[in-house]
Amino acid sequence: MRRKRPMVKLADELAGWLDRKGLAVRLDRARVIEEWPELVGRQIAAVSSPESVTADGILRVRVATAPWAAELSLMTPRILAQINATRKGRINGIRWVPLGLALPRDG
Repeated sequence: MRRKRPMVKLADELAGWLDRKGLAVRLDRARVIEEWPELVGRQIAAVSSPESVTADGILRVRVATAPWAAELSLMTPRILAQINATRKGRINGIRWVPLGLALPRDG
């Protein structure tokens, strides 16, 4: 006679599966892209757009101009602290890329 397993919420089962597969951290990192304006504020969000997060936690952000990219690179430690304050999937670095500069895709 087979024993019935208790019912489990699909969301709980999915969360457990994501943890077991090591994907929960990557999903948490990826949320930075949609949360960008709230994380960095309106002024920075107006001149920048996050593109992607690599598997090792490097966030690639397009920036309106090279001077803005230089300014934001100086602010990176503070921005990383804001981003990582409440996040399980830590962002380990940011690549600020001026809009006109093509970048090879890695990650």
